[in-house]
Amino acid sequence: MVDSPKPPTGFVSLKSVAKGTPDPAAALADIRRIYFKTTRDTIEHDFAHAIELLKALPDEASRAKAHVFMEGLAEMRKDWGRSGGGSRSGGRGTRGRQSRSKSMKAKGPKEPTK
Repeated sequence: MVDSPKPPTGFVSLKSVAKGTPDPAAALADIRRIYFKTTRDTIEHDFAHAIELLKALPDEASRAKAHVFMEGLAEMRKDWGRSGGGSRSGGRGTRGRQSRSKSMKAKGPKEPTK
């Protein structure tokens, strides 16, 4: 019998979110565990799972406790996404918006036609 391959360390199944509203303490513990176990390979999945857990927290006080872990996950996602062969947008989106807004300023508002 062949054993199925184990998921990489840090992998968190989204099935745990589908079970219903988690206990706030358990959800916070899961977010904390995700923060410490995430890797470059699992960050996208882990970030999505942490967001789902965060949304399931019942009150602002619980969410405030998770804030530091969520901020850290977001920073890791940002840093690891940057070093993984460049950003997905290539930076073109921002330049395009800036050049359009500059061109609109140069032209000024359109005069109404009669």
